[in-house]
Amino acid sequence: MALDDPHPTSDDNPTTTSTQRSDTPLLPEAELLAGTELLPCGRPLTDAWQQARSPGAAAHDAHTSGCPYCRQAVEGLRALDQATRTLRAEEQPDVHHLANRVINAVRAEVRLGTSLPLDDPDHGLRIAESAAAKVLRRAADTVPGARAASCRLTPTRNDTAVHVVMTLATTLDQPLPERAAQVRQAVLHAAQHELGLAVTDVDLEINTLLDPLHVPLDDLPDLPAASRR
Repeated sequence: MALDDPHPTSDDNPTTTSTQRSDTPLLPEAELLAGTELLPCGRPLTDAWQQARSPGAAAHDAHTSGCPYCRQAVEGLRALDQATRTLRAEEQPDVHHLANRVINAVRAEVRLGTSLPLDDPDHGLRIAESAAAKVLRRAADTVPGARAASCRLTPTRNDTAVHVVMTLATTLDQPLPERAAQVRQAVLHAAQHELGLAVTDVDLEINTLLDPLHVPLDDLPDLPAASRR
C-alpha cells in the first residue's frame, strides 16, 4: 500500500522518488495489523499486499493466476493503493491511522468472501459468499441428524453458477448415503428458492460422527465461527 513515511527527511537522507515507492517493503505497522489474516484459499493477506504493490508480480505467481480469492484481493488492494496515493497528494495523513482504516476495510472484504452471481436474467445481482454459505448451512441443519460444519462456494468459469463444497457432522441412525442425499436436496432447495442461486454440484464430506444417545442433536453447541464459513 502507499504507506510510506509522510514526514520529509533531511538532505542527508533523501526520500524515495514516487517511481520507486511500489517496490518498497511493506511498513512494519501495516504488516503487524495484517497479522496472520488468511484469505479463504489459505494464502496470507500480506502476500496480496506485496503483489498489489509490485506491478506484474501477481501475473508471475501460478497460484494467484488461478485463484479467484487472491486475484480479487490483489485487485482490491491495488485500487486502494491508487486511491491512497491520490489522497496523499492532497494531504499528509497519519500513517498508523491510515493503515488501520485500510486493514479494517480489507478484513471486512475477506470475511464477506468472493462475490457470487445470482440466477438473474440480467446477471446484475450478486451475493457475498459468507451470506450465501450461512443460508445453505442453515438448510443442511434442518435435516435430522446432520449439522453443517463448513461451506465453500466457488463460481463456475463462466460466472453464472456456483459449486458448493460442504463438510458435515452426522449421526449414524440411518445410512450415510441416504442422509447425504437429504442434505444435498435441502441445500439445492434453499439455493434455488431462498437465494435464487444456480448450483452445479453439491459435494459433501462427513468429517465428524455424532452420538445421538449421548448428545441430543438439538442440544449441540454451535460450531466455532471460524469453521462455519
